[in-house]
Amino acid sequence: MSRYDASLSRLHNLYPKLIDLSLGRLERLLGDLGNPHLHLPPVIHVAGTNGKGSACAFMRAIAEAAGLKVHVFTSPHLVKFNERIRLAGALVSDEALAEVLDEIESQNAGNQITVFEAITAAAFLLFSRVPADLCILEVGLGGRLDATNVIAAPRVAAITSISMDHQEFLGHRLAVIAAEKAGIIKPGCTVVTGLQAPEALAEIMQAAAAAGAPLLRRGRDWHVTETPEGLRFDGMDLPKPSLLGAHQADNAGIAMAALQASGLPIPASAYAAGLRSAEWPARLQKLNGALLKRLPAGSELWLDGAHNPGGGQALAAQLDAWGSPTVLLVGMKQSKDVTEFIAPLLPRAAKIFAVVEPGQHLALPVETIIAASGGMAVPGPDVAGALAQITAPVRVLICGSLYLAGEVLKLDASSPPPPTSTAASPSAKEKPAKPNSTSSKVDATGVI
Repeated sequence: MSRYDASLSRLHNLYPKLIDLSLGRLERLLGDLGNPHLHLPPVIHVAGTNGKGSACAFMRAIAEAAGLKVHVFTSPHLVKFNERIRLAGALVSDEALAEVLDEIESQNAGNQITVFEAITAAAFLLFSRVPADLCILEVGLGGRLDATNVIAAPRVAAITSISMDHQEFLGHRLAVIAAEKAGIIKPGCTVVTGLQAPEALAEIMQAAAAAGAPLLRRGRDWHVTETPEGLRFDGMDLPKPSLLGAHQADNAGIAMAALQASGLPIPASAYAAGLRSAEWPARLQKLNGALLKRLPAGSELWLDGAHNPGGGQALAAQLDAWGSPTVLLVGMKQSKDVTEFIAPLLPRAAKIFAVVEPGQHLALPVETIIAASGGMAVPGPDVAGALAQITAPVRVLICGSLYLAGEVLKLDASSPPPPTSTAASPSAKEKPAKPNSTSSKVDATGVI
């Protein structure tokens, strides 16, 4: 076993194994490490329910187009753990990641720490040691008690669209969830937000006022609109974003407004170049690999990680924009609200297959997805099995979980395609315990 594999294996055996939203354990460890989180380049901290990753991708692409060196921390990974840490423009190497994880393990000396806290510490340690012009941090879950929130005041706190998700940790009302996400707002930062429901916006405004932080709101302080050629942002005519979907105008606008608020030198040309070049896997990503070959000639295959009610609404808008029939393959995580996610898709889909991949983390059983669809969905039972049932050219969209997306990307990269699996749905004993508090009831590997 390589040092990299051995380090990751030990990482996944850390305790608490389950989510426990608190900052104390990580603050202790970071103190022992010399407080690397206090020695970062200017930080843009990004919270929200949907669009965080896309906004981060736009920020990075624009900043790099301007010639800046950018650190990025995101979660979860789709295929390989290294995807979470981008170090001055490049994904962290296996060797560098293994070395810093070993250092953290040694310094932690067996004290309790979650996987997400340890990888956050690893990112901060690496970021503090490699010069860069900007550090983009994506919140893992919530904001107020998320591990990334140990940082000092960021240069900018960016908050993307907020909707219902992770209610077992963040609360069962939108205003309560928004208040948790607004917890990244600190005195000394500037706040940027896009379109929000009134109750969510009220919490953001209250948190910004309490911190004395200037708040830049879409439609009041900055403007972005779609045009036939692309986007118009505060008077700049820009190309269409590389990431597909009407919702990406909001994410791109938040990214551009945040970069402007950061005070970093970004020439106008970099905004256009960054919008064209931004990449973020499993966000309406068109697949052209091994899985497409399983479909009839002339078909299209798309992948999206949307997994909550807000994501379902965004996908419904994209199905409307496409117009022509689309077949859905839906696979979800056990803790997600499948009924609310799938509801806007039911009247728009030509057909829905419920799927589970054998390696899919905490997958919701096929039968549960079918029940949530009112019997409209049919069993795949996995991706290959569902694709094999499609006999005429059609557009296919695989969605419902970033963990499913990771498995799909592995399958799509395989050559030749693997045989159709007949694996059954996960058994009941594989389901997590039903959460009953804001601590420790779901895996802590990098929340989604």
